[in-house]
Amino acid sequence: MFEPWGVLVILIACPLLGGLPLIAWITYALTRKQLSQVGTKNISVSAAFYHGGKFVGILAVLSEAFKGIAAVLLTRLFFPEGSFWELIALIALVIGRYSIGKGAGTTNVVWGFVVHDPLVAVFVSFFAGISFTILQSRQIVKFGVLLLFPLFVIVLHISDYPRIFAAVVLAGLMAWIYAKIPDDMNLPAQEAQTESLAMLEFLRGDCAMVSLDEELDAAIVGEKAATLSQIKRWGYPVPKGWVLAPIDDPKGLTEFLQPSQLSPLVVRSSAIGEDSEQASAAGQYETVLNVTSPEALQSAIAQVQASYNHPSAVQYRRDRGLNDTAMAVLIQQQVQSVYSGVAFSRDPITQQGDAIIIEALPGSPTQVVSGKVTPEQYRAFVIETENSSSVQLEGQGRIPQALIKQVAYLAYQLEKRYHGTPQDIEWSYDGQTLWVLQSRPITTLLPIWTRKIAAEVIPGVIHPLTWSINRPLTCGVWGEFFTLVLGDRALGLDFNETATLHYSRAYFNASLLGSIFIRMGLPPESLEFLTRGAKLSKPSLQSTWENLPGLGKLLRRELSLEKDFKEDYHKRFIPALSELAQENVENLEPAKLLARIDSILELLHRGTYYSILAPLSAALRQAIFRVKDGQIDNSVTPEVAALRSLSAIATDAKQVLLEFEPQQVFEQLKQTPEGEKILQEFDELLQDYGYLSEVGTDISVPTWRENPQMIKQMFVQLMQGNEPQSGAKDAINSIFAGKRKRGFVQRRVDIKGRVTEVYSRLLAELRWSFVALEKIWLKSGLLQKTGDIFFLEFDEVRRLIVDGDSKLIEQLDELVESRRSQFVQDSEFIQIPLLVYGNAPPHPLAPSALYSDQFLQGIGASHGQAEGRVKVLRNLQDVPDIDRDTILVVPYTDSGWAPLLLRAGGLIAEVGGRLSHGAIVAREYGIPAVMDVKGATWLLQDGQRVRIDGSRGIVELSNDLRPE
Repeated sequence: MFEPWGVLVILIACPLLGGLPLIAWITYALTRKQLSQVGTKNISVSAAFYHGGKFVGILAVLSEAFKGIAAVLLTRLFFPEGSFWELIALIALVIGRYSIGKGAGTTNVVWGFVVHDPLVAVFVSFFAGISFTILQSRQIVKFGVLLLFPLFVIVLHISDYPRIFAAVVLAGLMAWIYAKIPDDMNLPAQEAQTESLAMLEFLRGDCAMVSLDEELDAAIVGEKAATLSQIKRWGYPVPKGWVLAPIDDPKGLTEFLQPSQLSPLVVRSSAIGEDSEQASAAGQYETVLNVTSPEALQSAIAQVQASYNHPSAVQYRRDRGLNDTAMAVLIQQQVQSVYSGVAFSRDPITQQGDAIIIEALPGSPTQVVSGKVTPEQYRAFVIETENSSSVQLEGQGRIPQALIKQVAYLAYQLEKRYHGTPQDIEWSYDGQTLWVLQSRPITTLLPIWTRKIAAEVIPGVIHPLTWSINRPLTCGVWGEFFTLVLGDRALGLDFNETATLHYSRAYFNASLLGSIFIRMGLPPESLEFLTRGAKLSKPSLQSTWENLPGLGKLLRRELSLEKDFKEDYHKRFIPALSELAQENVENLEPAKLLARIDSILELLHRGTYYSILAPLSAALRQAIFRVKDGQIDNSVTPEVAALRSLSAIATDAKQVLLEFEPQQVFEQLKQTPEGEKILQEFDELLQDYGYLSEVGTDISVPTWRENPQMIKQMFVQLMQGNEPQSGAKDAINSIFAGKRKRGFVQRRVDIKGRVTEVYSRLLAELRWSFVALEKIWLKSGLLQKTGDIFFLEFDEVRRLIVDGDSKLIEQLDELVESRRSQFVQDSEFIQIPLLVYGNAPPHPLAPSALYSDQFLQGIGASHGQAEGRVKVLRNLQDVPDIDRDTILVVPYTDSGWAPLLLRAGGLIAEVGGRLSHGAIVAREYGIPAVMDVKGATWLLQDGQRVRIDGSRGIVELSNDLRPE
């Protein structure tokens, strides 16, 4: 039915509706951008996506879809459904959209046609989708649709001539507008909103292109691109970038990016293997700046790709044993630099310390890395506490101090993100944003060796014989655990590389262990968590799933730990230890001593298994069930049991000797029957616990039985002192209350104590066997001095006994003297670095004395607060007088240090955590303790007054008193 009013409404209302600038309003309201003044100046859906982002674009689609649907529904108020007047309304809408609204009206027509003729819309969409998938050409598909939809109208409505005519006119009008109006899709991609890039690339047909917004695989696109992608996804500012994989055709990318003078690009290498932990390949490949045209982009890509086969690059790979792979190309939006430079999160020259090295200049970063211009250099230190962080700078120049501090903190954060791996960072500042241009490992500072855990496992300066026995034992058992979880993926791993000696001290390979833990599906800091209670991040779900069978095997070992140990304890360890104790080593020949040593080492291998698994099991259960330290009874631990016994004997001795001279106590006790009984109890204690030593895991250190002087001194000091503090008694009561309630954890702690006893007794028997062997060789003249045998390695000892190696015998004196000289030299290093970077560390530097408001931060290991004067004790050779005003400062705490804590007011240790020997004993006697205070024996001085908080792990330096 012909309705004049309907025609009038269509011809007036639809153009006005089409010209309504909804997209412009939406974009301005959300982004404050006026589309009529940017880009192509079109007010279109593609412009909204390009300049406003994904959310603005979606709202633009909805607004224009509403217009198209509204035009069709408005027509139906006057004309029958499906009439040709609906197409006339769309034509009027498009005219208004183009003439008034400065847009093509594509979205209006699409959604209006869906309502007008759904069947034709379905057919056209189907064929358009297939064509786009095959041809990957937006232009062809766009004009193809304008041809298809009139054809489908003709086929489905062959007798409806007005509709056919209207469809042809609508298609022709759209084609004419497309030819007239520029498309925002053709603007340079680097200027588009980041969240819209994926859609723009898809609509342009650039499916082969990969951007830095995606998760990239270094094996395909190289470490440089993959690392920048990761950093970008972490939220750090990285310039927009696209990656051309080695096999991709660059043509589509050059058409897509459209570089210009106003929007220059930089083309960089991202070779497979470049910027990796094995090789940096710094300066080996080309970088092309200021690319301002598609032709220049094409040329720059070819230039960068060709640099992979440059003779110097080929020789570089050969020198480092690297395989030839392929070159991916990274294209990024070029930053208009105000200041640029590089930052090293660790000093690559000194290879130690916490200094962040920053080199900077005004302008482009290529000036710094080229080596042709001398940059300004700064040293920065980031001091981070629980609640705050600050940056201290050394150096001055033209670069703003605030910017240098920002760069320092960026380097500090990126190193933390990469689990402590030192980073070489290229950066640029454009006046508003600090951009990350590159981050790669400092290859000369790898692997990272950590003393944190090693200092607890085997502290102090280590003799060659001790290391030649401990290293294969510890590394071998750890290797068994790793192999249990990893299965076939453990093939090729050399677990002996998990530990080494630097400065004659033990260090663990943090880089290798972190890599192994990741492969096991555990966080890289798992070792530190399990032994020291550090924070644990979430592991990768995929890697955890892959290692689930192996982790299940490890869990079964943990669950059967108590049963397995009890069986070995009664059937293997106790009978063997009893037999060893009854055997007189002084009467054995070298061959029999070697057989005895081999049998002990076989037992120690099994003992090492338990000495690793039992503490880890106890720590895990304590963390899972949230059992507090004070609720755990450590009385089974040998040093705790020995201290209790020594304290009880001292209490009885005080009742026998009401008055005594400290230097004459043992002579005075001999004068009465009661005193003789006390001495007999003391001798029995030495027999029971004489296997303990200053360093329980070092067989070169004399045992208490061999050198009882220190225990005698502690005994006298206990007689001079008072009973343990009431706080300690309260703690013990709490312990036993906790034992009844927390038996599930306590059983593992008891096993740990029994394991320590067995392991320490076996090591003592091993030491006594070597001492007996040394006496034989001293008599024969093979060795010259007492202690020489500990400067041999175990394999050398075996060769001397079994083969009588003549060549080794000739060199023996020189070999021992050389090693002794190195040992003495290393022993003189008072302070050694906590972390060693690389395999050839330099002479250790003194730690930087950086304080945060005169506080030192550590790990709170025993609750309570104490104030007193510092007494630095680096070894147990000279035991000082100690009272409740003494705050002991020690490098580490092993079982031999435990008696010192009986009289001290507090404890500060350079290494250790809540589960270390010192922490356990401190909690036993209610003494505040702070562990893991870096450089404490160097930074604190005798007589200096400090306050310690064992709950928060803080050491406060008093300002009113100075060292004595």
